[in-house]
Amino acid sequence: MAHGHIYFEIQADDVNRAISFYKNVFGWEFTLNPHAPIEYYHIETGGSRGGLLKRPAQVPPKMCGTNAFCCSLEVEDFDAIASIIMNNGGIVALPKMAIPGTCWQGYFLDTEGNVFGIFQVDENAK
Repeated sequence: MAHGHIYFEIQADDVNRAISFYKNVFGWEFTLNPHAPIEYYHIETGGSRGGLLKRPAQVPPKMCGTNAFCCSLEVEDFDAIASIIMNNGGIVALPKMAIPGTCWQGYFLDTEGNVFGIFQVDENAK
């Protein structure tokens, strides 16, 4: 039986740039794990746990589908967070859309080319 615990990892070409992006957008904290065999940071989100590491392989070419498990993060104000993402070097991958009766959803590329989503719960979305 699967449990609801989630651990995610973000791969980055430039670890410091990625840390700066996620600190500025979501306020996450990063701690270097001195015992890991690679440069590895634990991510404290205030909820789910995660990690960040230097990308071990090339990203898929542009205009290809996501080759990863894509995470979407719940936010209070989609438009405000989307603006912060863009102001910190993020790019819209799939614009804001209504998931009728559920939420507003959109996808972005971070500074490392990783796709992630944000959503704002709204039962009136249409």
